[in-house]
Amino acid sequence: MNPVDARTYLQALLAAPRPGSEKYLAFYDHRIGLIGTDPRLLLVPLDDHLCHRGDGLFESICFRDRTIFALDEHLARMRDGAKALTLTPPCSWEEMRARILDVARASGQDHGDLRVFLGRGPGGFGISPAQCPEASFYVVALQNALPSEALYQKGLTAFASAIPPKQEYLARIKNTNYLPNVFMAAEALQKGMDVAVTFDENGVMGEAAIANVGIVDKDGRLLCPELGRILPGTTLLAAMDVAAGRMPVLSGPIRKADIETAREMLLFTSATLCVGITHFDGRPVGQGEHKGRPGPAALWLKDALLARMLAEGARF
Repeated sequence: MNPVDARTYLQALLAAPRPGSEKYLAFYDHRIGLIGTDPRLLLVPLDDHLCHRGDGLFESICFRDRTIFALDEHLARMRDGAKALTLTPPCSWEEMRARILDVARASGQDHGDLRVFLGRGPGGFGISPAQCPEASFYVVALQNALPSEALYQKGLTAFASAIPPKQEYLARIKNTNYLPNVFMAAEALQKGMDVAVTFDENGVMGEAAIANVGIVDKDGRLLCPELGRILPGTTLLAAMDVAAGRMPVLSGPIRKADIETAREMLLFTSATLCVGITHFDGRPVGQGEHKGRPGPAALWLKDALLARMLAEGARF
């Protein structure tokens, strides 16, 4: 096969299949400095260490009613991750925030998702960060339907994953090396369940593949895992704050025996806020009339979190 000129290659590139492209609404690449809306042009340099080394950070952010949930909290977590990776953004954090708002606005949608990436940048296929003269920064707005009320009323199923929790020095950085999380998602598909949950070598619960997990224990307290080997999710932290006005809230070790006696088991994500887990390892969760069903704390928290996110989020 012989090489072709740039125009011929570009034409072939634009004609290439792009599964899922109907979901990509708008995107920004700091190198280019423009917002695009043609998903065929949503491309990242392969030599960006973000791609081939997982040397980068990302945030998944939800927006509803033209309001971005917990934008500043997401950026604060990314700032902490950048410090841990000694990764200097290609622009100020204030400019990054402004571009995120711009992309959300350019999506033309009231509801959707955002993906924000801060990578080491292009410059080579080695492992050394020194190859990359400037970090990369990308923002993508995605089409995403609002979660249905049926989801909250039905709840989710979960099980103990065979994948161990991440090491502490990686667990608290939302980095783009997500292979363990991919394994957990594959486990859930194979088992026909919704959520895989990690447990460490001492039998202490960690987190789900893309979510945090907690319980309402037998005494009616919201109990969440300690933040050592889990990612401190923005929704989990907000839930702990919101719930404190209604019930005792604490962090501590959660074991399978605690789940067996718990009143409720809860899943926290940016997109769905709070959903009840009704079955764990094939056994119903909960006590009394709520056994095997989403409980009152799950249903109350999803409404309380939505109200808080809409009241305090970043409007665009």
